[in-house]
Amino acid sequence: MKRFVPWFVILLIAVLSPVALPAQAQSTSPSSSANTSRTQAHSAPHKTDPALFHPAALTAKAPDQFEATFKTTAGDFVVQVTRAWAPLGADRFYNLLKHGYFTDAAFFRVVPGFVVQFGLSANPELNKVWSKAAIKDDPVTQSNHLGYLTFATAGANTRTTQLFISLADNTRLDSMGFAPFGQVTSGMDVVQKIYSGYGESPDQAAITAEGKPYLDKNFPKLDHIISATITSPAPAMHTMPAHKTAAPAAKPE
Repeated sequence: MKRFVPWFVILLIAVLSPVALPAQAQSTSPSSSANTSRTQAHSAPHKTDPALFHPAALTAKAPDQFEATFKTTAGDFVVQVTRAWAPLGADRFYNLLKHGYFTDAAFFRVVPGFVVQFGLSANPELNKVWSKAAIKDDPVTQSNHLGYLTFATAGANTRTTQLFISLADNTRLDSMGFAPFGQVTSGMDVVQKIYSGYGESPDQAAITAEGKPYLDKNFPKLDHIISATITSPAPAMHTMPAHKTAAPAAKPE
């Protein structure tokens, strides 16, 4: 199933407020250093965590509040998550981060003045698995303000892995069930300059089925996530319990 900040939302917004979808892209060309970082991101090998192929097992509870750092080909930004805002969404995001799901994922849909969307994996096999791992909706407790992070949806109770960051005050999305669970606290200028020249041209069904090769071939200027990691507080390390030394056998008297 295609996943959107739904197209019916876009159509509604286009009808109600044409300026909400400005027909403009960022006109500045990427610098040579940005092109270099994109090339490195495309070519760097990445080993997928096997745990990601078992979504039903990734149910760790997120901390009440945590930060994630995104290193991207456009620069770095930091997201702060507040679990109480949308607990189910926060937990899903936490587990995806913890296992490196977002590595190499592209910002495949950028609508200036509206949203930047990401969350389809570079690995089509992961897309196949996670497309069936929907979570229930959270009540909307926060508004979709500029810089807020929210799961995309294709209808009620269909959230999986796709997210968007609002590039404007998108409060009209609140009544449609979009529940923010975090916000960009550092690097919003980076988010604002993520490459938008392709607009909504990348096909979500093709990304889902073919992953990174499809985007590299057809949309080589897209910015990508190099890494997305939990940086505060650090995830708990799972260590083996220390083995007790057996007491020496009693000597016969």
